[in-house]
Amino acid sequence: MPFEKIAFEKLSCAVVRQIEILILRGILHPGERLPSERDLAKRLGVSRPSLRDAVASLQKAGLLITRANSGVFVADVLGSSFSPALVKLFGDHDEAVFDYLDFRRDMEGLAVERAARLGSDTDLAVVDEVFTRMEAAHAKRNPTDEAKIDAEFHMAIIEASHNVVMLHMMRSMYELLRQGVFYNRKIMFQQRTTCSALLDQHRAINNALQSRDQATAKEAVEAHIDYVRAALADQQKSDRNEAIARQRLASERKR
Repeated sequence: MPFEKIAFEKLSCAVVRQIEILILRGILHPGERLPSERDLAKRLGVSRPSLRDAVASLQKAGLLITRANSGVFVADVLGSSFSPALVKLFGDHDEAVFDYLDFRRDMEGLAVERAARLGSDTDLAVVDEVFTRMEAAHAKRNPTDEAKIDAEFHMAIIEASHNVVMLHMMRSMYELLRQGVFYNRKIMFQQRTTCSALLDQHRAINNALQSRDQATAKEAVEAHIDYVRAALADQQKSDRNEAIARQRLASERKR
């Protein structure tokens, strides 16, 4: 008969599985500090020795790290998604910028469709709250805050799609964007006309998502990425033209 005795599961194994699933689902973020040992043991309802065993196993697996006098943190598993050599290549070649935007267009189009179909009411409420913060930041005319919230808005949609593979892949890509590997997002918010257009585009995405209109939400995401792509192409052309103009001016002054 295909039956086996039920094996007793150590408490530490149950703790490991719970922390693993929180990391997998993106609820625990890379770099996030866990509660103190006493607090976490109390929350989980296990002894501190059992918790230590679980933390040791997760450290061995590379999911947690301990920092002296600071505590236990979720490891930066996203940072290892691309090798340093590949990250440097991304940063050194303009074509990577546009390939990155094409990739985002495809992935985020799928994500917003899934979010409209599968996201819970709470998921959509999170997206709406992030957009509300985006509107507030726009009113304050703070490009740094707007750039940060822009990333949070898109990640909230990806989280609402409930696909853990897409979640971690896109978090990794956004981390490179945050580091300025692909382009400096703040540049997109320095001109008020561009900034206002971006806000309107995010509003269109949010409105369609809140209505659970999959097709319109996807179209709004694609239109937004297309706009960013065109704006960056214009910016690069403008930078090249300026460099040429400065050479001409320098040459003229030597006459």
